[in-house]
Amino acid sequence: MTRDDMLQALFPAGWDAAALEPNYFEGRAPVGDASVTVIGTAGRAEVGADLALRMAAAVLDTVRSRPGEPILFLLDTQGQRLRRGDELLGLNGYMAHLAKCVEVARGRGHVVLSVVYGEAVSGGYLTTGMMADACYALGDAEIKVMNLPAMARITKIPLERLEALAERSPVFSPGVANYYRMGHLREVWTDDYPRRLAAALADVAAMDVPSRRRDCRSAAGASRGGRTMAAAVIARVCSDA
Repeated sequence: MTRDDMLQALFPAGWDAAALEPNYFEGRAPVGDASVTVIGTAGRAEVGADLALRMAAAVLDTVRSRPGEPILFLLDTQGQRLRRGDELLGLNGYMAHLAKCVEVARGRGHVVLSVVYGEAVSGGYLTTGMMADACYALGDAEIKVMNLPAMARITKIPLERLEALAERSPVFSPGVANYYRMGHLREVWTDDYPRRLAAALADVAAMDVPSRRRDCRSAAGASRGGRTMAAAVIARVCSDA
């Protein structure tokens, strides 16, 4: 789904755009009787130092100007920008700054949701979507950290071995269904997007801040059969700490 199609589907009454560019957009939109801050990427955007700073600034502006207003990330990104210039600037620091700003917003009581409507890959998704209180995706979206041929080159594990592992474990496999099984996604949306968004906001808003910030994804992954060991290992580490 394109950015414009997603915005029309989520906000049929329209939204107030503060920026609408090929790879980035932000503004505010009505959801029921309330308003949400919308921050998004489009066109399989590469997240470089410049875009990370813009998104961080939008988050901090919401915290300063509209205390408690929910923040919605709408994401279509191919990941962090793989350019020498960004690496020399210290792109990892810019990405960390963005993640810290999202965490500041969560700590100040802002409900933060993310919805993948296009593609979500690697660092471009880790610092926004995976930092949210709750993550969602459309049924035809795509989520992945690294494709299997690239993983084979990095790990030196033969591609055939990784493909065999991917057939048995969603940890090695891209795709919305696999990320749902692993517990990362709270829901996969296929229809009635305004109602689903309103329900998601209401569900998270009903939780107190400590409960929102508690990461329950490993437990969800265990219950769905996608990550069978993570929750047990975390519990053992915590009990021995």
